[in-house]
Amino acid sequence: MAVNEEERVLPLLPLRGLLVYPNMVLHLDVGRERSVKALEQAMVDDDLILLATQHEVQIEEPGTDDIFRMGTVARVRQMLKLPNGTIRVLVEGLHRARLIEFVDTDSYYKVRVSEILQDEIDDINVEALMRSVLDHFEQYLRLSKKVSPETLSAVSDIDEPGRLADVIASHLPLKIEDKQKILETVDIKKRLETLLSILNDEREVLELEKKISQRVKKQMEKTQKEYYLREQMKAIQRELGEKEGRMGEVDELRGRLEEMEAPESVKERVEKEIQRLEKIPTSSAEGGVIRTYVEWLLDLPWQKETEDDLNLAKAEKILDEDHYGLEKAKERVLEYLAVQQMVKKLKGPILCLVGPPGVGKTSLGRSIARALNRKFVRISLGGVRDEAEIRGHRRTYVGAMPGRIIQGMKTAGTANPVFLLDEIDKMSMDFRGDPASALLEVLDPEQNQNFSDHYIEAPYDLSKVMFITTANAVHNIPRPLLDRMEMLYISGYTEIEKEKITKEYLIPRQLKEHGLGKDKLQINAEAIQKLIRQYTREAGVRNLERTVGTLCRKATKQLVSGEKKKVIITSKNLSQYLGAEKFRYGKAEATDQVGAATGLAWTAAGGDTLTIEVTVFPGKGKLTLTGKLGDVMKESAQAAFSYIRSRAKSLEVDPEFHEKNDIHIHVPEGAIPKDGPSAGITMATALVSALSGKPVSREVGMTGEVTLRGRVLAIGGLKEKSLAAHRAGLTQILIPKENEKDLEDVPPSVREDLKITPVSHMDEVLKLALVADMKRG
Repeated sequence: MAVNEEERVLPLLPLRGLLVYPNMVLHLDVGRERSVKALEQAMVDDDLILLATQHEVQIEEPGTDDIFRMGTVARVRQMLKLPNGTIRVLVEGLHRARLIEFVDTDSYYKVRVSEILQDEIDDINVEALMRSVLDHFEQYLRLSKKVSPETLSAVSDIDEPGRLADVIASHLPLKIEDKQKILETVDIKKRLETLLSILNDEREVLELEKKISQRVKKQMEKTQKEYYLREQMKAIQRELGEKEGRMGEVDELRGRLEEMEAPESVKERVEKEIQRLEKIPTSSAEGGVIRTYVEWLLDLPWQKETEDDLNLAKAEKILDEDHYGLEKAKERVLEYLAVQQMVKKLKGPILCLVGPPGVGKTSLGRSIARALNRKFVRISLGGVRDEAEIRGHRRTYVGAMPGRIIQGMKTAGTANPVFLLDEIDKMSMDFRGDPASALLEVLDPEQNQNFSDHYIEAPYDLSKVMFITTANAVHNIPRPLLDRMEMLYISGYTEIEKEKITKEYLIPRQLKEHGLGKDKLQINAEAIQKLIRQYTREAGVRNLERTVGTLCRKATKQLVSGEKKKVIITSKNLSQYLGAEKFRYGKAEATDQVGAATGLAWTAAGGDTLTIEVTVFPGKGKLTLTGKLGDVMKESAQAAFSYIRSRAKSLEVDPEFHEKNDIHIHVPEGAIPKDGPSAGITMATALVSALSGKPVSREVGMTGEVTLRGRVLAIGGLKEKSLAAHRAGLTQILIPKENEKDLEDVPPSVREDLKITPVSHMDEVLKLALVADMKRG
């Protein structure tokens, strides 16, 4: 290949964003003053001009350093002045030219150039390159939409390699730097190789673009198809008037979410689960699990509250309507209302109502809810031994459900109900965890504002709930749980209170339940008294109400069968309806007995009297204890036995009685377990009576623990024991001196009927309990 270079001086036309190759014919719009003058000079001379591209498109007036040093000598074929002052010019590229120097830069650029004139070459390697370039260009055209397909047929007819490279380069949408690189490559073989490399790169980019485009299109088609099908399904369901399928479920749940009152974190969790549900196929079992979970979150009362009725007089009236007595419990509720009035917001108190069965603990909780104008919900904890009952199951398990606390909140439908946890003392534990420990978080005012249920997995605020727990005995409640609660002791009712409750509450309620009126059935006062004394013996009134119900049933039968038009029940005809008397009212013993003392005991059912019997017979000093006694009572018997041996002379007992006699201590009703620290003085009194032959007064009951030196120690449950003594018809009870402070809990009517004597030593007990005018028998 021969290359000739000739120098000449030509005007320069700088091009912006455009490059002209040899053999190219195109129109240019020229508007810059320098460029216009350069064109005019070219027309004056020989129509030749140098077209060179500037480095940066943005530069309005390019300097000498802003223009590439390789350009194209072109012939100006035609010039046309446009109305806006711009000149449209038709130019034809002739050959390459290298810019040597700027001759003039005043009104326009005049430059000295070296024209590069080259002959085409005929070489087998170049021929191969040409074919390869054409092949790559054809592939490029198939992929690209920027070049028309007709271009290929026009390019295929070119047999000069240099011209072929220039024409193909002119049709490619390349960067100015790449186009300039081809222009500056004078060697035709290298130019073809450079073009081939550029075409190869461009083809790979286009293939990648096509793949991306196809993937996007496919995704869009899938999305559009799904959207179209969903819309079709919705339209069909609307026509049928149905909301079926997964979309119906999702729309319904989203509608409920919009109305939901809950923290933002909970709403976000619900929305996330709904989105999951939307993507899961209808046939998938997981969809049902997610829907159940979402419905639980939607159903829970996160922020919905009822407004408290803080009218103290109205609340007091409601409490008195439902329950007679229970003054301390009622007073505590009124205190809560008063504080609410002052501070407007108070953490829900946690009350524990402790008392025997049938005294109205559960019904008091219901009355408190009515007085506060709150929703009431009750769950029973009796026999609960699985921690999941409180905290719920994790959702990974089949059949998982929230715990009873969350279930109760859903049932209540508000965030501030009165929540009754019944029988909290009857929970147990096994390998499935300790539910009592799980309840700590529920009943701790410092923790329950963020109660965590394993199923819900979102902190739930229980601080607005008024928790009320019930128990028959405190000692069965774990100490940490007990520490979180405020104890309110509800003791048994006195006989006077029972009469009042029967007249004002039980009889009217049972008459209503059995469809009777006062004109159909009457129970007079003597019958009620006999009912209490000889047919029921309990701390509460549950059996009493059941017995009144029995009377109502029998009376109803007589009225319906036509036997009678009105039934009047008196103390004389009571046995006709209820049969023989079940209890002997009054004395535990009809006469003063030797070796038998009446003790006072506390049980889960309230107070009770307990007769302790002692018999002495010849033997070798063996002490026998029967009556299914616990370890504490056995130790009390041993302590009483040792005390009597140490004080035998002063007690008028044979000092050697333990060597000549066997002693048997028995507590009747041997099938019932008995234990506790308050039978010591009763056992000691019965022992002294049996050994000395002095009878124990039948009208005296006693309670207290005894030490080896004869000191009487304090006991618990004084009120219940006093009520039991009153029920049993005793006239005097002996209590430890330390329990004097508890006498204020004993009802005034009981204190009036009973002589309550505090004692501090066993000598005082014996002096008061033994009848002294009897001789030893």
